[in-house]
Amino acid sequence: MALFKFFSKEKKDELQQGLDKTKTSVFSKLTKAIVGKSHVDDDVLDNLEEILITSDVGVATTLKIIERIQRRVAKDKYVGVNELNKILREEIANLLSESEHGAQTDFLLPNHSKPHVIMVVGVNGVGKTTTIGKLAHQFKQAGHNVILGAADTFRAAAIDQLKVWAQRTDVPIIAQEMGSDPASVAFDTLKSAVAKQSDVVIIDTAGRLHNKVNLMNELSKIKSVMQKVVPDAPHEILLVLDASTGQNAIEQAKQFSEATNINALALTKLDGTAKGGVAIGISDTLKIPIKYIGLGEKMTDLQVFDKTEFVNTLFE
Repeated sequence: MALFKFFSKEKKDELQQGLDKTKTSVFSKLTKAIVGKSHVDDDVLDNLEEILITSDVGVATTLKIIERIQRRVAKDKYVGVNELNKILREEIANLLSESEHGAQTDFLLPNHSKPHVIMVVGVNGVGKTTTIGKLAHQFKQAGHNVILGAADTFRAAAIDQLKVWAQRTDVPIIAQEMGSDPASVAFDTLKSAVAKQSDVVIIDTAGRLHNKVNLMNELSKIKSVMQKVVPDAPHEILLVLDASTGQNAIEQAKQFSEATNINALALTKLDGTAKGGVAIGISDTLKIPIKYIGLGEKMTDLQVFDKTEFVNTLFE
């Protein structure tokens, strides 16, 4: 398909390696489920249901997939087990399409906003700071001027980590002392971005969920203060989730979506887990598009999420 022509062989290889654990887990289970079967029957579908649930696709999403397959089996009367893989691939791709608000295959920016302001949220430990650093690198490689804002002033370590990434990627950063007002940091970052005519602003925020009301108030204040400089900021509220936490990632996403208007997701650590199926469950449950996936530690190990390549790699 022409839409995916920019997905290079190198990216495909990285995706294959990153999804290897999930792929191995799913296929070993799927192979056992269809041993001795010539066609898809209730037993095969029951086994498939169990495989998807244990792969962290989630119960509700799994039932939706099984229902769709059942309809196709009923319509075609006789479906061989060799066709199951193709049907499963198609139905998951269709499911992912329902929560996608415009596909992209590279680190592109919309033409209507400059600077393009991204506010990044997520709990501590999911790879939020690393994702910001990788995003900064990718946008810079694409020819954009980037500036970072260290608005997670709750932890000194968060500020220091972001400074390290700013040095590694050679992009400017606006930071204050630990305990400073996060909204003040965001305000200063946007003022600097406008003055320097930066293309992209990436704002880090505190990663805590223990008090949802405080989190909601803090994020609302940051947005309100940023809008004094850039009236329609932030253009993107990116929630970073750790794929290795499985269903817990979906629960985190639900809680953050109640605290703020998330419109994009980044799924990290896919290379270290067999729970890559959580991408399907998150996308279906929240109807928020997964925009980026993390596949390793290197600066280049962040990809734009391509649903077709993801499903093809997982089930090829």
